[in-house]
Amino acid sequence: MRFSTQTLLLQLGVVLLVVLLSGAVHAWLVYERIGDEAENQALTLARTVAADPDIREDVQAISKEEGTPPPSVLAAGPLQAAAEAARIRTGALFVVITDETGLRLAHPEIARLGERVSTDPSVALAGQEITTRNTGTLGPSAGAKVPVYAPSSGGVATAGTIVGEVSVGYSMESLSKSLARDIVPIALTAGGALLAGVLASFLLRRRLQRLTLGLEPEEISTLVHDQVAVLQGVDEGVIGVAADGRISVFNAAAARLLDLPDATGQDWATANVPAQLKQLTQPAARDAEAVELVAGGRVLVASARKAWHRKEDLGWVVMLRDRTELQQLTRQLDAVGTMSTALRAQRHEFANQLHTIAGFMSIGQHEQAKEYLARISATGPLKFPVEQAELLQDTYLQAFVGAKSVEASERGVALRIGPETLVRGHVADPQDVTTVLGNLIDNAVSAAVAGSASERWVELELLDDAGQDSGTLHIVVGDSGDGLGGLEPEEVFAEGFTTSEHPVRPGAGQGLGLALVRQLARRRGGDVRVLETGRKGGPGAVFMATIPGVMGRSGDGGAEAGTTMREDSSG
Repeated sequence: MRFSTQTLLLQLGVVLLVVLLSGAVHAWLVYERIGDEAENQALTLARTVAADPDIREDVQAISKEEGTPPPSVLAAGPLQAAAEAARIRTGALFVVITDETGLRLAHPEIARLGERVSTDPSVALAGQEITTRNTGTLGPSAGAKVPVYAPSSGGVATAGTIVGEVSVGYSMESLSKSLARDIVPIALTAGGALLAGVLASFLLRRRLQRLTLGLEPEEISTLVHDQVAVLQGVDEGVIGVAADGRISVFNAAAARLLDLPDATGQDWATANVPAQLKQLTQPAARDAEAVELVAGGRVLVASARKAWHRKEDLGWVVMLRDRTELQQLTRQLDAVGTMSTALRAQRHEFANQLHTIAGFMSIGQHEQAKEYLARISATGPLKFPVEQAELLQDTYLQAFVGAKSVEASERGVALRIGPETLVRGHVADPQDVTTVLGNLIDNAVSAAVAGSASERWVELELLDDAGQDSGTLHIVVGDSGDGLGGLEPEEVFAEGFTTSEHPVRPGAGQGLGLALVRQLARRRGGDVRVLETGRKGGPGAVFMATIPGVMGRSGDGGAEAGTTMREDSSG
């Protein structure tokens, strides 16, 4: 039997029991009230009869005689007539008058005249009034007994001699008939209460089924345990939004990824979560949609699904996945791929140079071979399409910027090193340098390609503080593009904003986006900001990045720097 059915039956049983007990108590109280009223009415009638002067005189006269008159005489006497008249007039079951010994002087049944009463008259004969409920010769009754006093000379009742008693009773059957008349409203009330209870029980059962989705308590308990185990055991962030717009689930992974406190119970529309997540749960949103956003210093991929149970709308489930490390690895692999492509081209050039030297040697032109080798030694064996590359003293920066210059050249953009460039130390943290520098160069190249200027270029200036302990690298990147197109400088660093989504700089944002680049720099104590917003027709926007702790002194760990570069290049 289902729990809801058990609950319904239990409720119906309780309602029925309460109604029956209430009805029985009500009926008993009504019966007692009617009985009390009958006793009071009998007491009043008994007092009236006992106080009648004629009856008192007749009772006293009979009490003075020797013995008791025969029934025929009593039946024709004034006491019998007076008692019967009072009984008929009031509807009583009986009105009985006795002498001081308890013998009947008046009774509805003439054959019982002169006999002792069936109920004890001693209390009344002792001078006390009493109400009773007992069964006599005429059946069960509710009545009263009142003493009859001898009349005084003035005809007023006194506390003198007791010459008899008056017993009056009303039939309990008539009381039951009165109760039967009163029981109808009681029964109707009880029936109405029972019907209301049954209806309320059914409504409560339906609500219980709706709230529990038809699940049994054991199933709900299992679901709760499973939910806790799953939600707290997965690395993905899970946010549940109920149909009423309230956040019902906000697991620990979601709080960690968004860098927010637990938001369970808050209203989804006003909760402090990124706006991109709220847009995923709009009515026009589709389940398959997913967005990439920057939150809490991480790159997150968010998707939302509509939750249904049968035909009931349960709300939304928002999933968050951390792609920060994947994005960083992608950036590093892009850099390695770029450098590998450039090195392959330079290997081919180096092979050609070796063939040239071999040719000189084979024909005996030793002097020309020596001159050729001297020129190669002066200019370097590897040539990249980047202007003033000799300003970069670090081999890692030379290789990375050279590789980027190859990519830029393929897109028709000249990458050049600015005259203020001065790098005397070596790169100690290639990963962060690759992330920031590569993102800024990619954005600038894309801006130059999309710009309206006839000459497309990107200028890069780098400066380090190799003589100090901070190891800071300063990067300034400008381009020939059309600038930010009226955007405020801080808008490009907004949470979730990437330049690939902005029409002025299409194709950029091949990685983490400016927001995450700034957060990366700020975690190190640096910053990324816009120096100039640019204008249409060029020159374009100028970005400056300050990255502390990524440079080492030129005299310390040169081999280590080379090793780091080789490890980074190897992926």
